[in-house]
Amino acid sequence: MDKKEITEVFEISEKAKKGFDKNLKNVSAIKKVLEGQDDTNITGFLEILFLATMAVDASDIHIESLEGKAKIRLRIDGVLQDVIFINSQLYQKTLSRIKLLSGLKLNIENRAQDGRFSIFFSAKEKIEIRTSTLPSEEGESIVMRILNPKNIIEIEGLGLREDLFNIFNEQIKKPFGMVVVTGPTGSGKTTTLYAFLKRIQNPDIKIITIEDPIEYHLDGISQTQVEPEKGYTFDSGLKAIMRQDPDVILVGEIRDLETSNTAVQASLTGHLVLTTLHTNDAAGAVARFVDLGVRPVSLSPALRMIVAQRLVRKVCGKCGKERQLTKEEISFFKKELAGLKVKNIPKIDAKTKISEAKGCEECNSTGYKGRVGVFEVLLMDDDLEKLIFEKASGLEIKKAAVKKGMVSLYQDGLIKVLENKTTLDEVERVASQR
Repeated sequence: MDKKEITEVFEISEKAKKGFDKNLKNVSAIKKVLEGQDDTNITGFLEILFLATMAVDASDIHIESLEGKAKIRLRIDGVLQDVIFINSQLYQKTLSRIKLLSGLKLNIENRAQDGRFSIFFSAKEKIEIRTSTLPSEEGESIVMRILNPKNIIEIEGLGLREDLFNIFNEQIKKPFGMVVVTGPTGSGKTTTLYAFLKRIQNPDIKIITIEDPIEYHLDGISQTQVEPEKGYTFDSGLKAIMRQDPDVILVGEIRDLETSNTAVQASLTGHLVLTTLHTNDAAGAVARFVDLGVRPVSLSPALRMIVAQRLVRKVCGKCGKERQLTKEEISFFKKELAGLKVKNIPKIDAKTKISEAKGCEECNSTGYKGRVGVFEVLLMDDDLEKLIFEKASGLEIKKAAVKKGMVSLYQDGLIKVLENKTTLDEVERVASQR
C-alpha cells in the first residue's frame, strides 16, 4: 500500500463560508445543498461537502463508485448515512482532485493508496484529512477520515463513572508501567490516550509519541510518525525515543513482537507507556501480548491498567422520550447488574425510567446525537500478575478481575441506559456479550 505525507492544502474560500448555512444540521438538508451545486465547479462542490461534513460532526466521508454514478455517505456517530448520488463525471473529477491533494498517483488505479491533506477554514482552524483509495469493480472507493483537533477532549469528557474517573487519574500519574487501551477501529482509543496526555502534560516531564499517522497535534509534546518505507518502524522509532530521555511514551499501536518487547522493557525501566491494542475485551489484551510472543515473566510486572472501550450513541436531547421499565426489564437489569461494587447506580424499580430513541430533523431521524464511551477496566494487582505469570487463560484472568469488582463493557452500557444517556438497543448493538 503506497503512503504519502501531506503535500497539499485545501482552503475554504470566504465566499463559500459566508454562503453556507451553518444551521444545516441534518443529512437531508445537506443533500439539497449539494444537489444545487454546479457539477463543473469541483472546488465549489468540495467546499460545500467539507463544510457540511463539519456541520454534522461526521468522522468519515465515503465516496463509492457504482455503475454510471457514485454514492457519497457520511459516518455520523459511528453509523454510515447516505447523502447523495453523483454522476460519473463529477465522481472522476472528485477522485482526481482528492488524489492530487493527498499526494497520490493519478495513474495508479489497481492498488490501494494512502495519503493526507489539510483543510484550512481560517488562520486558526485547520483540519487534517487521512485519505484511502481502494480499487473496486466499478472504479475506486475513497474514504476520508476527518482528524478534527476539537476531538481532543479532557478526561471529564470521556463519559466515565466516578470510580473510573478516579482510577484513571490515579494510574496515569504514576511514573512507570504500561497502560493499554483496547477496542476495534473507531472505538475512541486515540481520543482516550490523548485525554490522558492532556491530563498529565506539564513542563516537568518529557512526552514523546510515535504514531501511524499522527492524528492530533498537541502543543508541548514531541510527536513522530512511522515511515516503514524508510525503515522507521514502531520498533526502531521506539528504540530511538528511548535515547531521548522521555518520561512518558505514547505508542500509537502495538502490532508485533519487537514493538511489544521494547514497550514492555520501557515500562519496566521507569517510563509510563501508553498504547493501544486490538482485542475484544480487557483480559484479551493479555492473551494478545502472549500470542505476539511476549514472555509472561516480563509482561506481568509491566502492565498497570488495561482499558477496553466502545462508543455508544447518545439519545437525542430534542426528541428522546422516557418511559418506565417493564417488569421483565426490571428483572433483567437487576440480574445483569447484581453484585456490582459501584456507587451511585440508579435505582431499579417500577418508577425507574429509561430513554427511547424517536428521531427528528436535529438527529437525522436516527434518535441519537453524539456519542459517549462505555468502559471495562482491568486494574493490575499482585493476584492478577501471578495469574499472568502462570500463563492463565484470558477467561481465567477475566473471572478473577470480575471477582475483584471489574465492571464489564456491557454492564457499563446498562448503567448508562439507566442514566438515560443511551438506549438498551444501542448497548445491545455495540457492547452485547451474547
